[in-house]
Amino acid sequence: MSDTPQGQAPNSFGAAARASDYIEEDTVRPETLGRRAAAEPPAERPIPPMPASPASSGVSSPASPSEPPAASVEAAPAAEPVELTGSVLFGGGYPAPVETAPQKATTGFRGVLASMGIPVKPSAAETAEYAARAEAEARRERNRTTIRQATWTRAVSILVANPKGGTGKTPSSVLLGGTIASIRGGSTAIVEVADDPGTLNQRSEGDPRLGIGELVRDVDTITSAGQLLGYTAPQTSYASVICSPLHQQRERLTGEAVVAVSKLIDEYYGIRVMDSGNQPTSSAFRGAVSVADVLVIPVLNAGDSVLEAVHLLSELRSEGGYPAELAARAIAVRLTDGRPEIEGAREEVEARLRAAGVQSLHEIPYDEHIAVRGQLSLGRLAPATQDAFAAAAADIVRTLQEVVDSASPIHNRKA
Repeated sequence: MSDTPQGQAPNSFGAAARASDYIEEDTVRPETLGRRAAAEPPAERPIPPMPASPASSGVSSPASPSEPPAASVEAAPAAEPVELTGSVLFGGGYPAPVETAPQKATTGFRGVLASMGIPVKPSAAETAEYAARAEAEARRERNRTTIRQATWTRAVSILVANPKGGTGKTPSSVLLGGTIASIRGGSTAIVEVADDPGTLNQRSEGDPRLGIGELVRDVDTITSAGQLLGYTAPQTSYASVICSPLHQQRERLTGEAVVAVSKLIDEYYGIRVMDSGNQPTSSAFRGAVSVADVLVIPVLNAGDSVLEAVHLLSELRSEGGYPAELAARAIAVRLTDGRPEIEGAREEVEARLRAAGVQSLHEIPYDEHIAVRGQLSLGRLAPATQDAFAAAAADIVRTLQEVVDSASPIHNRKA
């Protein structure tokens, strides 16, 4: 038998009984308030100071003591607009880490003394070297940001061309397209538009089963990105190469075929890089010109290389219209393949290109990975070569933005 009096809750359920009376203050109802007030004493709160009496303050008493006087409300000033430009929280991006200049020497004899606890400041040479590294890193980040954040309202295209063979058209196509794809995360197609099969398959990674010839044949039957992928060679740079498979013959490309394939590729890729052949009078080359936004001309420090480049620019200008516009914004990329160069050749090549109207010339340093003429992987380039291609790619991207922004609506999709 329990000793608990009848009608009284046992002690083991006392907490539950008390909890049933707990009510959040912001949801309390009038009928509940009385029950809670009777059960528990009110919590002690600070007593606010008494307001001054009407007599002492000189203010007349309100007509109804139950109605407090209306408070005087002033309009709040308009909030200032929030400036988001450069904001870290709203689209400005995280600021690049800034390496602070060394406060003590780290190299040479001065560095040895500093490591022994002797307060020796960096030499002028070390300070200058640090400044150069910091500037190079800032420039590298600016180029990558330009490439990564550029947007367009349509697909854009780059034509890599020089009638002289062996000037680096295919390596430039693979590495410029690969640089853009690696920074942007893909959506870049590198396409062979030479009238006859070129060396794009030999210089890019992999050996696809199907290529540009089969794509021309099947262009009207492809209706998805998955289908189009079957005609490509995916690269470690995230670019997709469309070329002629090794040991397979194809028909000579025509201008109509280049335009049709370009239109299809532009439905599934944001950027198209075209690796051209050595015949600027061919139908395929004329078709590539008609669907290009920017012309990139690779050159070497050799007379035949620069003369052919200048001749190409002259031919495009003489045609007038859109080909002349393409020549006016041409960008040159100068490679070094390791062969002996005539003294003074670099200066003359640059002078001739400037005289032909080329406003932008990018230097690509010698790189053994390019010079061995094998398959190219972007990650195997020396850091200086990667930086050089990124600088050229950033310049190309800026030009593409200018082209699309300034184009008339009629000409805003040439293909």
